Amino acid sequence: VSTSHLQLAAFALGTIGWILCTVSMGIVEWRVWHVDNTTVISSGIAWVGIWKVCFISYLYVSPGYREQFCHKFSGYDSFIPHEIYAAQGLLLIAMFMGLLGLAATIFALRNVYMGVTHKPLIAPFFLVGGFFYISAGLCVLIPVSWNFYSVTHNQSIAFPPSYYMPSSPAAQEAGAAIPVGIVAVILLLLSGTFSLSYRFPMTANTIMK
Repeated sequence: VSTSHLQLAAFALGTIGWILCTVSMGIVEWRVWHVDNTTVISSGIAWVGIWKVCFISYLYVSPGYREQFCHKFSGYDSFIPHEIYAAQGLLLIAMFMGLLGLAATIFALRNVYMGVTHKPLIAPFFLVGGFFYISAGLCVLIPVSWNFYSVTHNQSIAFPPSYYMPSSPAAQEAGAAIPVGIVAVILLLLSGTFSLSYRFPMTANTIMK
């Protein structure tokens, strides 16, 4: 037990990182667009996420929505930039890998803290968990960095007319999903590093052998 404190911390950090990864997927504020024409976009601000785009409008632009208008992306939309497609796929992979990392870590910690059954599997499962944590962190890092690059270079998106969005904003900034994703990356990479650092303690009988 005394040799697995870092791995327990890895489980805690990995859990928080996995939750933040999942949260970043659902946040629509990946890219915040500031537009000059407020005829439809009443607040002058639109939020571009990886699954949909939303803005506040006081016009009747969509059935059932009189204030906030959201238009979901389709898998067949050719105008969606590559960084958004990458974010959709990689974050789903990251969520799955993070879950596998948590499962492997739980199995190893269970054997450390509750008994010695399957003792030879403890170290390998910590290593497997660390591999999944690091892989999940890298899968989050790529879309977060790519979308942040697009924001800093004020890149445009050729939205179709049905979206009521201009193709280019007057200015744009990183939304809340970017810093949430960055924190998730840091926590997942730390948890992976801690998990990979586990070394099974050598007993006297093991040394004699």
